[in-house]
Amino acid sequence: MSFTAVDIKNLREKTGAGVMDCRQALTEANGDMNKAEEIVKARGLARAEKKADRETKEGYIASYVHATGKIAALVEVLCETDFVARNPEFQTMAKEVAMQVSAMNPENVEELLAQEYLRDASITIDQLVKQLSGKIGEKFVVNRFVRYEIGQ
Repeated sequence: MSFTAVDIKNLREKTGAGVMDCRQALTEANGDMNKAEEIVKARGLARAEKKADRETKEGYIASYVHATGKIAALVEVLCETDFVARNPEFQTMAKEVAMQVSAMNPENVEELLAQEYLRDASITIDQLVKQLSGKIGEKFVVNRFVRYEIGQ
């Protein structure tokens, strides 16, 4: 099965991976878009694992307040550079983690990372973080969080 430049473009839009990564994934998958998407995700997770020993000195504190105004969460997500800390994708991911904390009330970071992601039960919060880490190319750490609820 062959693929076109449009297929590469579509895979890039879905995954955020580079042109060459998408081309290689489509070649390996014989043009199968779903299989190629899985290959790109797996490579991103592998890249994230390789960065595990890097130091994280920068980061972003994301907040989420539920629509009722009765539950809120703050989450500190660390990264390697201030450039990535200002990245909108990084900040959005951190806000998604804050929403997860608000909704699921985990006891600690380890429990949070093991939870199924609310928006996509096929991945955990840990996988959500590692997917973006692999895509951007820096180590990310969900360092700590706090959750507030009226009356507790």
